[in-house]
Amino acid sequence: MKQCDVLVVGGGGSGLAAAITAAEEGRSVVLLEKGEKLGGTTGWSIGSITAAGTPDQRAAGVDDSWQDHLADMPAWAGDLAHRDNMALCEVLTRHAADAVAWLRESGVEFIGVFEEPPHRRPRMHNVLPNSGSYIYHLSRRAQRAGVQVQLGTRAEKLLQGPDGRIVGVQACGPDGASHAIGARCVVLAGGDFNASREFKIEFGNQDQVDIPAVNRLATGDCQRMARDVGAVIVNGDIALNDPRFRFAPPARLPWFLSLPPVRPITTLMRWAMRTMPPALARPFVMSFVTTALAPEAHLLKLGAALVNRAGEAFLGDGEKIGFGIARQPGNAAWLFMDGERLQLFSRWPNFISTAPSVAYAYVDDYQRNRPDLCARAPDLEALAARSGMPLPGLQATATAAGFRDGPFLLLGPIHAVTVLADGGLAVTPQLEVLDAGGHPVPGLYAAGSTGQGGLLLKGHGHHLAWAFVSGRLAGRNASQAAVRAPATVHAAA
Repeated sequence: MKQCDVLVVGGGGSGLAAAITAAEEGRSVVLLEKGEKLGGTTGWSIGSITAAGTPDQRAAGVDDSWQDHLADMPAWAGDLAHRDNMALCEVLTRHAADAVAWLRESGVEFIGVFEEPPHRRPRMHNVLPNSGSYIYHLSRRAQRAGVQVQLGTRAEKLLQGPDGRIVGVQACGPDGASHAIGARCVVLAGGDFNASREFKIEFGNQDQVDIPAVNRLATGDCQRMARDVGAVIVNGDIALNDPRFRFAPPARLPWFLSLPPVRPITTLMRWAMRTMPPALARPFVMSFVTTALAPEAHLLKLGAALVNRAGEAFLGDGEKIGFGIARQPGNAAWLFMDGERLQLFSRWPNFISTAPSVAYAYVDDYQRNRPDLCARAPDLEALAARSGMPLPGLQATATAAGFRDGPFLLLGPIHAVTVLADGGLAVTPQLEVLDAGGHPVPGLYAAGSTGQGGLLLKGHGHHLAWAFVSGRLAGRNASQAAVRAPATVHAAA
């Protein structure tokens, strides 16, 4: 049986952080990732990190501290503040600035800081050029540190010794064969469970069962394995909010998004965003971000219509947009607008989408950077011919919406998706997994969404901050525990 000091399950941001930290402390580390490449939900994220007391804040003249950041957290939780885990909130806010520094040391670059109320200080740091930068740089750092990465390998079961200590994992490799990997300590960092049909049903989210997840691999494998050895999930009943909705991704990414996010490129972007006139910088920035943005709900309040494949409006009175889209054929909808709305959505403050505090995308940005989403025509007859939608449906919707003159535009498809499920395993501030009695499961740690432990993490930038903070701490604590742990043996597994 293969042996290692620390075994990490999950190859997203938290798993990479844990694996790198343990390996750089001299431990032998194996990382299992069931997907064909590293990335996890981190690779699908917007890319912002919220932290206090950073050099970016000081350069901007912002006087801030982790204590002030911690004091602002209940405002984000709102009516659910009593459900938040303030001990873990302190871990997050205390160590977030160090995580940003560690990421920058790894090669990641940021622009900021930006405001986001109810934060009382600007704290949002946005990655350049996009969230792929995290995985690009951390995967290379992991390789340099000697982390043994096994892709296409799904963890199936935690292995326990006679004393209940976790001594490894049973996994299924790319060839479909199961095998055991022994470890002195295991870190679970496999993300959340928003792609799990079973967990959605268990925690009362049956209405979201058929809504696809942004990260289809987020099936809660780590939560399931941990519960099999006595662990518990915290806040599972409030894990999923209303489904989100996003524009379909391009069939092929533009060439510039395949450029490596190395220092010369990100430094150039940072310089351009800081010094160039907005009229020159905006098109450059928007070319990077319009591939992954979502339409804003306020567009419907300003007169745009939302239609299905038949060109018909479908939202019921008070119905949530995500649920309405999900029940349409193909889980697909389109924004429908006339000439008056085209003009309206071409200038501030009526944007189509926003990348938080980076840039706002208007109609022209989508026509320039995402022509695959745009069907535009001078009249409804031509729009029906170009889009393939039935003319009667478009005509009826246009009449009901008060549309008069062209040109007309259909923008989509837009799909309903689930993004995150915030129910994670109960953990100590040292990221040890707790059993139902509140005792640590020996040899078992959790990080990221898997080890969210009751944190609510509202607002932009807190999920990623927690991923890297908890990943580094879990990796360090597992590394130190591995030194003290007895060697695993085949018989124990």
